[in-house]
Amino acid sequence: MGLATFKGGIHPPDKKILAANCAIAEAKPPKTLVIPLSQHIGAPCKPLVTIGQEVKKGELIGEPGGFVSSPVHSSVSGKVVAIGDFPSATGKMVSSVVIENNFRDEWTTLKDSPDYMGLSADELRGKIKDAGIVGMGGAAFPTNVKLSPTKEKTIDVVLINGAECEPYLTADYRLMLEKPTEIVEGLKVLMKVLGVRKGYIGIESNKPDAVASMQEAVTGETGIEVYALEVKYPQGAEKMLIKALLDREVPARGLPMDVGVVVQNVGTSLAVYEAARYGKPLIERVVTVTGEGINTPGNLMVRIGVQISSLIEECGGFKNGVGKVISGGPMMGFALYSLDVPVTKGTSGILVIPEKDIVHTDDFGPCIRCGRCIDVCPMNLIPSMLSIFSEKGFFEDAREYNLFDCFECGTCAYVCPSKRPIVQLVRLTKSMVKP
Repeated sequence: MGLATFKGGIHPPDKKILAANCAIAEAKPPKTLVIPLSQHIGAPCKPLVTIGQEVKKGELIGEPGGFVSSPVHSSVSGKVVAIGDFPSATGKMVSSVVIENNFRDEWTTLKDSPDYMGLSADELRGKIKDAGIVGMGGAAFPTNVKLSPTKEKTIDVVLINGAECEPYLTADYRLMLEKPTEIVEGLKVLMKVLGVRKGYIGIESNKPDAVASMQEAVTGETGIEVYALEVKYPQGAEKMLIKALLDREVPARGLPMDVGVVVQNVGTSLAVYEAARYGKPLIERVVTVTGEGINTPGNLMVRIGVQISSLIEECGGFKNGVGKVISGGPMMGFALYSLDVPVTKGTSGILVIPEKDIVHTDDFGPCIRCGRCIDVCPMNLIPSMLSIFSEKGFFEDAREYNLFDCFECGTCAYVCPSKRPIVQLVRLTKSMVKP
């Protein structure tokens, strides 16, 4: 298939060299952790613990509130000291459990399965659900729901997304170098759960050592192949990856399973393996802490619930006059209003940008109808019209321009000569109309 790709997209500077050569290091767990009960798309969890209760590492502390939901576990052993609403990276107040770490790292009992590939598909799916695994590329969609397609949806391919097309981020890259075998084993579990015989791993070609690492890991595996992708943002978006590798187009308002595909992130595949093999719940993840505004960029294995301020401190603090701190990457991440918010299952990176590199759009100009945003939109939308409708308050009119097909990748805002905040305007419009 060569260097597969899609129509549209952009080529922002990738800036990955800042953290690409930093091996994954264990972050120091702090004295207190704030673990949100909603770290996923869908219904929030219901707390299963009470204030003063002692909990162990990996113990269930929140049960799912519906089918589209995912359990939450303690990432340390210690005492529950508070339960209430605490701020999240998106600015919302989220029901959370606060645990005081006793630093003994006492594990709860896990269900080990040395012969995990001998388990049935339902048993494996159950282990994945019980582990609280969600999509770790940022969307945080409950994995067990993706692995439970309706009978009319026939899945024939599982794709592992190793593109990591967001600038600066290198968490998936380091996982592919350091844990390639475990990622492939997770893919094999996913394939067994869905009953498919084809598994593809897509990696952008600017990561040749990751491509080589994963190709070596799949040697001798039947039905699993690794493909290099053209370096282009947003190559790692589900619909773009499916188009690039399989030449299938997900219909408007549709899902990958509508074209027979399930896509999972590299980190998710690793978590699936650890759940199937060891019964380990998702209580930690790799986070890239990077940017020109941080003293010591790196890739850290971080417990869920650690405050972002703690990670900044561990990486040497700020430098060069910090202007903005972003949870995620520069294209689709959220600018933080406070560092006292926790890392969640969907936190892929913490990006620190100096003030001198910030482009302020307070005085953005009118749309000049240049058409650049239309040329680069990977979903073939007309972002200029969506932004104009939003700006004028014609929210319902935006629906006719396929508003909800926009997944807010930011390519339009990146190329706009008038510096219009198109993504923010689209988000506003979405909040004002019903899906």
